[in-house]
Amino acid sequence: MPDMKRRDLIKTGLGTGIALGASVSLPTRVFAQPMAGSPRDRELFAIAKRELDKAGDVIWRKDIVGIADFGLHSAERRFHFVNLDRQEVKSFHVSHGTGSDPEHDGWLNTFSNVEGSNATSRGAYVTWEWYTGKFGTSVRLGGLDPTNNHALQRYIVMHRATYAEPSHVERWGRLGRSNGCFALGEEQFKIALLNLSGGRLLYAEALGLKEDGTRAYPPTTIVGEPENGYHILRQPKQETFEQTNPGVF
Repeated sequence: MPDMKRRDLIKTGLGTGIALGASVSLPTRVFAQPMAGSPRDRELFAIAKRELDKAGDVIWRKDIVGIADFGLHSAERRFHFVNLDRQEVKSFHVSHGTGSDPEHDGWLNTFSNVEGSNATSRGAYVTWEWYTGKFGTSVRLGGLDPTNNHALQRYIVMHRATYAEPSHVERWGRLGRSNGCFALGEEQFKIALLNLSGGRLLYAEALGLKEDGTRAYPPTTIVGEPENGYHILRQPKQETFEQTNPGVF
């Protein structure tokens, strides 16, 4: 499948049955000013608005934006549902890909857009329709950036998984890993199904945002190119979780 551009997504909808409103001129959405909240939440609001502006009319439901912060350890609640209408943020666990964390220590070390990498891809996605797959009901995703525009042919979706349950963190100190998909626990996925599917924006990046607005240790620098993957360079002497059961999940 050839690389897709944002304008192609608007024109085709890729046969999902979702009317992306290519011929409809939508009014400019005006968001309320963020209420007092944590410094992290205020930054998440700003990121959500920035990415919505960047995506344009490809995103036709702009009330809630999902931001997956893969700069945090997988034991952290790092999948933020940013509700711009209600001015609130709710956070959940989400898994990253095996190719992004080969040592299975809970830290994402590499982004990749390459088929067969089993890695997580960074960038903006549009969420499409539900379908029934290997993990039951899942949500298809369309990559909007050169860093994730192979999402469809890589079968990168949102789905439920037992290895993404909070109880997995309690037992192993980290989540299990996906094949690059956004995997959530059962109850978390039900919330995602209702709040993030059907034309909304999902944004994945290594932000490392703590609730107080500081960056999680270790801070990251991302280097590389889309065709070869992106590597996250961390400060030396980083703290990691003990690998209590590496390579199993």
